[in-house]
Amino acid sequence: MKTLICGSIAYDTIMVFHDRFKNHILPEQIHILNVAFLVPDMRREFGGCAGNIAYNLKLLGGEPLIMATVGDDSAPYLQRLQNLDLDARHVREVPGSFTAQAFITTDLDDNQITAFHPGAMNFSHLNHIADAQGDGSQVRIGIVSPDGRDGMSQHAREFFEAGIPFVFDPGQGLPMFNGEELMRFLQLADYCTVNDYEAKLLCERTGKSIEQLAREVKALIVTLGGKGSEIHAQGQRIEIPCVEPKAVVDPTGCGDAYRAGLLHGLAHDLPWEQTGRLASLMGALKIGQRGGQNHQPGRDEIAARYQSAFGHAIW
Repeated sequence: MKTLICGSIAYDTIMVFHDRFKNHILPEQIHILNVAFLVPDMRREFGGCAGNIAYNLKLLGGEPLIMATVGDDSAPYLQRLQNLDLDARHVREVPGSFTAQAFITTDLDDNQITAFHPGAMNFSHLNHIADAQGDGSQVRIGIVSPDGRDGMSQHAREFFEAGIPFVFDPGQGLPMFNGEELMRFLQLADYCTVNDYEAKLLCERTGKSIEQLAREVKALIVTLGGKGSEIHAQGQRIEIPCVEPKAVVDPTGCGDAYRAGLLHGLAHDLPWEQTGRLASLMGALKIGQRGGQNHQPGRDEIAARYQSAFGHAIW
């Protein structure tokens, strides 16, 4: 059974400035800002929420089916998906556009200046959930993760109309929607997952508490970084501990790794405690490597780490 992952495919270009921004950005001159940073270190990572979630779900032995839009520069990414045996039949190329990409400059204090170009992501509404159903794919569950605004709304509605349970994962796309629109997402979705900042913004936009919002879905999951996560389901709050990582290298993509664990648990009808703990473990495994798709644990390693962390087997 397939897991249909709607979201972004993106390139992340990360550059390191071997100094501190504060030494070059003068507050009294901010109105005529014109600075240039020499960045000797640069790397390009494969990213985007859909790409990262699918990568992690594949590590778990899942069958991710990616639905996304890319531009004329997508050949390296598409080749990577093929090499990883990730199903990209519903990754649409949009002529005359760039694949979504972030340009991130980091200084020695870990401050960041980021420019994000959505590019082909703005055309995500050209894809339809029915496309995945029509090709014979048996979709067990789906997720609507950050993507083009129109695409996110459309895919949520189409999942609901098709009777396919799905997770609403607004992420950095949450500010694009007002309270009424966010409530509509929750009414359509079966599950919702946000981090602690997004949870506060969700409450502010809708004027409702987390407990009230949780009643709109089967479960509302809130990740809390190093404090673990909470799953609000059936009137209960289930606390999920954080897994101690072997090393803390880069948090980029940890949330996507967590969501892959969440989707795996939902697809296999695991209890919420096991689902949350597996999700927590996937985030801990990712944080030990740079980029969102460079960690490579096999299922045996994942199972062993889970057993070590929680004292019982996951499969």
